[in-house]
Amino acid sequence: MGDPAGMHAAHAVVSGMGGIRTAGDLVARMQLNRGMRIDAAKKYVADKLGLSVSDIHDTVVMNEVREDLNIGRVNESPGVAKGIDAKFLISDLLGLKINCVEMFKKRVGI
Repeated sequence: MGDPAGMHAAHAVVSGMGGIRTAGDLVARMQLNRGMRIDAAKKYVADKLGLSVSDIHDTVVMNEVREDLNIGRVNESPGVAKGIDAKFLISDLLGLKINCVEMFKKRVGI
């Protein structure tokens, strides 16, 4: 089931930075998976995306970046990655091990 208090913290961080509308979900992953402080996590994500820290807060810029990298968007359209597809791409992009991605790989023998 996980840690209910941990999810509360993750939701608070993600919603505070706009979640998937910007890069809040990516920054929260770095904080939770790598124990990074928020400024370091923002810098890491910005560097991985080839953007400035201020750009990862911009909804217009991030919508275009998310579409180009196919890492999930709020408004889904046909042919755009969502769910586990987007998580696979995020895992590769940020160099993270995401539990559901690892479990899926194990099940299908990747």
